Amino acid sequence: MLIKELFKKDINREIVGVITIGHEEDQNIHQELEEYVVTRELHKYFADFFKAYNRSIDNYTSNMGVWISGFFGSGKSHFLKILSYLLKNRETEGKEAVEYFTHKIKDPKIFEDIKIAGDANADVMLFNIESKSDSDSRTNKDPIVKVFNKVFDEMQGFSGALPWLADLERQMTKDGTYDDFKNRFEELAGEAWEEKRDDFYFEEDNIVQALADTTKMSIESARNWYNKSEENYSLSVERFAEKVKEHIESKEGDHHVIFLVDEVGQYIGDDVGLMLNLQTVVEDLGTYCGGKAWVIVTSQQDIDSITRVKGNDFSKIQGRFNTRISLSSANVDEVIQKRLLDKKESTYETLKLYYIEKESMLKNLITFSADTAEMKNYKSEEDFAINYPFIPYQFNLLQSVFNGIREHGSSGKHLSEGERSLLSGFQEAAVKYNDSEIGTLIPFSAFYDTIEKFLDHNIKIVIIHGNQNSRLTKFDVEVLKLLFLIKYVKEVPGNIENIATLMVEHVDQDKIELKKEIESSLRRLLRETLIQKNGEEYVFLTNEEQDVNKEIKNITVDIDNVVNKVGELIFTGIYTDTKFRYNSDYYFDFNKSIDDRFISTQKHNIGVKVISPYYDIGVELSDEELKMMSSRENNLIVKLPQESTVMEEMEDVLRIQTYLKRGAGTWSSSVVEEIKIRKTREVNKRNERINILLDEALREAEFYGNGDKLSIKSKNPIERIDEGLKILIDNGYNKLDYIHEFTRGIGELRDILLDKDIQIAFTDDIPNRLALDEVNSYIEKNTKRHIPTTMKSILGIFSAPPYGWKELDIEALVLRLCKSQEIKLQLGSEYIDIYDENIIDYLTKQKYQERLIIQKRIKTSEKHIANARTLARKLFNRSYLPNDEDGIMDKFKESIEVELFNIGKLLGNYEKQEKYPGKEVLLNGKKAFEEILYLNDASEFFEKLYELKEDLLDYEDEVFDVKKFFENQVEPFDKGVDGLELYKKNKAYILDDEAIKIVKDIERIIKSREPYFQISKLNNLTDNFIDKFTEILETECKPVKEKIQEDSKVVLNEIEIYPFKDKLYSVFKTGFEEMINRIDTVNSIPEAIAMKEESERLKIRAFKEIELEKKKLKEKETSSKPKPMNAGEGTITYKTKETKTIRLSKFIGGYRTIENDRDLEELLDEIRLDLKKQLHDDKIIRLI
Repeated sequence: MLIKELFKKDINREIVGVITIGHEEDQNIHQELEEYVVTRELHKYFADFFKAYNRSIDNYTSNMGVWISGFFGSGKSHFLKILSYLLKNRETEGKEAVEYFTHKIKDPKIFEDIKIAGDANADVMLFNIESKSDSDSRTNKDPIVKVFNKVFDEMQGFSGALPWLADLERQMTKDGTYDDFKNRFEELAGEAWEEKRDDFYFEEDNIVQALADTTKMSIESARNWYNKSEENYSLSVERFAEKVKEHIESKEGDHHVIFLVDEVGQYIGDDVGLMLNLQTVVEDLGTYCGGKAWVIVTSQQDIDSITRVKGNDFSKIQGRFNTRISLSSANVDEVIQKRLLDKKESTYETLKLYYIEKESMLKNLITFSADTAEMKNYKSEEDFAINYPFIPYQFNLLQSVFNGIREHGSSGKHLSEGERSLLSGFQEAAVKYNDSEIGTLIPFSAFYDTIEKFLDHNIKIVIIHGNQNSRLTKFDVEVLKLLFLIKYVKEVPGNIENIATLMVEHVDQDKIELKKEIESSLRRLLRETLIQKNGEEYVFLTNEEQDVNKEIKNITVDIDNVVNKVGELIFTGIYTDTKFRYNSDYYFDFNKSIDDRFISTQKHNIGVKVISPYYDIGVELSDEELKMMSSRENNLIVKLPQESTVMEEMEDVLRIQTYLKRGAGTWSSSVVEEIKIRKTREVNKRNERINILLDEALREAEFYGNGDKLSIKSKNPIERIDEGLKILIDNGYNKLDYIHEFTRGIGELRDILLDKDIQIAFTDDIPNRLALDEVNSYIEKNTKRHIPTTMKSILGIFSAPPYGWKELDIEALVLRLCKSQEIKLQLGSEYIDIYDENIIDYLTKQKYQERLIIQKRIKTSEKHIANARTLARKLFNRSYLPNDEDGIMDKFKESIEVELFNIGKLLGNYEKQEKYPGKEVLLNGKKAFEEILYLNDASEFFEKLYELKEDLLDYEDEVFDVKKFFENQVEPFDKGVDGLELYKKNKAYILDDEAIKIVKDIERIIKSREPYFQISKLNNLTDNFIDKFTEILETECKPVKEKIQEDSKVVLNEIEIYPFKDKLYSVFKTGFEEMINRIDTVNSIPEAIAMKEESERLKIRAFKEIELEKKKLKEKETSSKPKPMNAGEGTITYKTKETKTIRLSKFIGGYRTIENDRDLEELLDEIRLDLKKQLHDDKIIRLI
């Protein structure tokens, strides 16, 4: 049986697939009403509409608007047209429109509502607003009301093109003169008015004459109207609403006027002015006509979205369009099934039986890849019989194809405006196969031919060139057509599985062979650059896309960049760990590389090296070479499968990115800009696929490590690399488990330092014993070879294979060895004491680690240990010392510090008295102790003790007397020193032999190096000297005191005789009394003798003061007497004599010996001569 024999109606019959408003012919109307399918969705909307509309019959309502929304293919224009038929209820081929719905509407209540509406009186105007509007109408004021007015005028039989003329026609109709006018015009013009009125501007005389002949106008007024009517004409929304109201009221019964306007939303777009104009029209019609004038519109957008214009309130229009119908394409299959695919009863049963026979084959044949959206297959034998020869998925898929083509600008004007319907597409595809036998399935590629004539040239030319290409087969072109159809349908990836399913042509077709044929076609299409491969997907290329792809293909990409990018993706997108977690205690840094290119700094002991398919292109590395590479480089080698396409994918990505960065080619257009956007999306998709391919490649990769090919069971890339690194570490770090007790922080290092229970000798139960032995052995070996070993070098050795220990653990081992006295630490020239407060910093801080030298400690001999114990006992009276070297050294140093403190205190005494004995002993002891104290190396310490043994014992012998001296002998010694000082001050005046002998005895004891046993004599010797000195002092002071007393007497007696005695007496009396008191207490002979001269000087000063006062007195007396007469008159003038005081000691100063009278006379002559020289008429000499 042929396919065309299956259907109830002729599949070749003419079906108006695209509903066009404005072309309503009876034959078409009959077919539309006859074949219109009322789907489940439409049942609901018919109910909603007619329920709302019927409220306006015999009732007032303000809700007189209907907004029908739906995107391309939803059937909104068809629905609008059917509503117009039902509302007008015109008779077509002997049946009223409503009667066609008798069996289409299952619900009697809905049908009754339709019938009521159809029976009501109504003027129905169905029009497309775009086609009815003038070309410049959008730029004019109130364009929508003008279109409504035009349609309204035409409905009444008036001129639609010239509204002022329509107003004249309307007025003549009211006056009853319109028919007379038309007849008179026809007489004058020779043609009917309706045929000539559009030539208004060429029929002036005929129009004027007809008006004058049939109306109340004169020739003059008629001509005046003709010339001024257009100029004087104006139309407001309000005036239009009034005209509609007048028209309704002129009709009998409950008359309605209904405007059914197609594509209002598309006409308005985002023009706020048009939206406001529509709002005003609907508002005024509602206000003036009270629900008798209806406005029913269609739009691709719903009213809420189209009125959402910033800054404007469209709440009124939303209120008027109270009835809202939103059509979808959900039931497009139902329409096609009933209008086109409805089967004869017999063939329906035949198809059901056929499906039962072929069910399993169909299920295996029609399969899509997992990344494809849901694609419907036959659910049952009934489903097969209803949809055959089509497959259920094709209904929605073709709708998606149409939408995709329209959205991406690949269609011409007709397809973009909806002039290509799904119904027509399915009909044409079915007709193409109508002579095929049952079993034939219509491939999806067949739909290309149904839309080709509506496509843009740049799409069609690709297919045309494909047909003309001798290197391509007819089947290749069919594949190319299919790839175009699904190009913009993202839900259906163009992979081989999907292409094969979409190309299936028969129930019994071998899909495996079909795939092979498709693969061959794809290879040829790729070679001709008509398509491109994007991972597993194949994509149709337009002419422009082919040009862009050729430019991209000619871009050269550096292989190094490709390899580096793949490496970065592996180590930043898949295996992102920067450290490998071996267990909860160990994390290992590792190097990262791909081929011979580094992804990270190469400073770690192990690494992961990826070998890509581009490594030494053309050379396949053998297993043995890879094993040697893993051993030589200490890397985990990950060899990606050679057949992986990931490198080619990355090359393509880099080419596209380079193309886009360069400014995207040598030419540009809006089409190319769109291609660039798609190329950017393509890069994103390719990157996603690269990640998938890399994941797959790592799952299948071969692993090598430690010189062997590794057998890794896991398939997860991360787990595989982890397992490989673990094997690498297990083999390379075979001493890692020597540490089983870990140091968790600096605080634990301090705990080790302060732990008094750290054992001196190594035993098997010491924590990390094997690790301690390793470190100890390494330090000992280097010390013997005189190789400097720093803390930095130890960290480097023991953090590397075969150890791999953590820094804190290594530092803890060194600290334990140091505390166990196995090693010693040296910073600069100084050895570090184990209890140095900075020792933790020295071990752990980088600024010290390179300078901190670590050496094996040499064991101290028993002889030196015994010597230290002996010295401690004799020097410090310490009979108990620890058993370890450091313990002995520490305790010994503690005693030294105490001793040095005591020495320091004793040396402080010499600052006040340098004559104290024993200073040299203390200084020698201090020097020796300090030499020992600052030695931190135990070996050097004990050697120095042994070297200074005799000096220290001598010190101990001598320092005993020194300490006893400062305890008991300082007082008599100080007394003796004071006595000696007293002698030195008065030595010139002490001539007594006994006193001098006593002083010499005192001096001998004071200056002795070891005076300790004679100091007891100093008390008596000093007392005896003091007694002698006192006698001598008294002898020397007696004449001095007598002299002071005599001088005092002379001076005071002289002052007593003058009237100014009160002024001077007390002053000089006090001066002489103070000297007498001082001579009684003086403790120095020179001081006593000097007081004799001091008395003499005070006496002279006193006489000078007396003379001065006397002179002042005389001058006062002279000034008080009468002035004397002039000398020429015989008066006498007196002159006052000056008194000169001379000390008698002046004449006999110094040493003089008088042995006879002559010596005496010589002295007297010298005095006489001297006095005569100073004695003049104006002087008086006073000897004192």
